[in-house]
Amino acid sequence: MSSRTLPVLLGSGIAAGVLVPALLWADGATRPGYSLWHHGASQLGTGERGWLQTINFVLGGLLLAAFAAGVRGTLRGGRGGTWGPLLLAATAAGLLVAGLVPTDPALGYPPGQATAITASGRIHQVAGFLLFFGLSGAAFALARRLGETSRGWAVYSRLSGAIVIVAAFAAGIAYRLDILNLWQPAPAGLLEHLSLLAGFCWLIAVSMRLRGMGRSRLRVHTGTDSSGATGSPPAAR
Repeated sequence: MSSRTLPVLLGSGIAAGVLVPALLWADGATRPGYSLWHHGASQLGTGERGWLQTINFVLGGLLLAAFAAGVRGTLRGGRGGTWGPLLLAATAAGLLVAGLVPTDPALGYPPGQATAITASGRIHQVAGFLLFFGLSGAAFALARRLGETSRGWAVYSRLSGAIVIVAAFAAGIAYRLDILNLWQPAPAGLLEHLSLLAGFCWLIAVSMRLRGMGRSRLRVHTGTDSSGATGSPPAAR
């Protein structure tokens, strides 16, 4: 993989980390009948403006796939160089499928449509599992490698992975409590958005971190310092 291609691929993580949640929240805040507290992110893929989140999820999935390739090129042969990219690729696949296969109406959204369970909804649910488990797993898989020079990175990565999976699991529980009329309106949407926020902020941070690691490796490989000057080879003895 060329030294010019790698930073572009790694930068895709920043693009995905900004694009997906920003478009979700901007759309959710202005969508009639939609509640960021109550409704899941996937519900925005239904209704009159559902096409917008279809594009968002598909484009986000493609960007994450590119990021996974960049992570593989950066960490190949080292700690986290196998499982990290694989789990990021799984996350990308989950986001792609979630965009291409919409979820079912639920919790009163879209307005006027009853809650339903269809084959499309079940496929979307599997894609969601892939997304959240893949993102959480990638954070844990890369924690040690990211923390080789700073323990704080390892702690941050593991904490992010834990928040992603715990908040997603809690969102599922809140959803069940809501449809069973035990807690209405339950904060299923808030918890799912919290999970996504933690995961995509981690993607942005890791992308920036790995781009820095890639530049450092390139300077060492080419024998240049941070100012661009070329170092002299050691004198022969």
